[in-house]
Amino acid sequence: MTRLLFLCHGNICRSPMAEMLMRHLVQQAGREAEFEIASAAVSTEEIGNDIYPPAKRTLSAHGIPFTRHAARQVTRADFDYYDHIICADRSNIRLLGYYLGISEATPTHARLSLLMTWAGENRDVSDPWYTRNFEQAYRDIDSACRALLAKL
Repeated sequence: MTRLLFLCHGNICRSPMAEMLMRHLVQQAGREAEFEIASAAVSTEEIGNDIYPPAKRTLSAHGIPFTRHAARQVTRADFDYYDHIICADRSNIRLLGYYLGISEATPTHARLSLLMTWAGENRDVSDPWYTRNFEQAYRDIDSACRALLAKL
């Protein structure tokens, strides 16, 4: 089983969108038994909060089902458990390193990736909390998740 953890700043926009979309894609492919999929935050700002309403509306507009969600912060146990820790942007990777004492020299650092690199692009997924462009974030996440599933 491949264990995937999607990370973003607060775990209310990008990472739960990626989690729900990836679950949907895996289900459509009939590959549910092959994956464990979750999401988390690098910050403590939104702990316990559900998916942000505009993110829910965007998922709904694309026919992506979602469940009740409670934002949580990533832990060291997560870092040790998940096969792939996939970050929405570079600041997530930096904060993860800061909170968990992970550096480029950490042997398991190779399990960390930037979400858009799976789609062949070396860039961040813009945070729709600030840009208000949930549709663009969705398109980026969709592209990357489809490529991720194809590569796994």
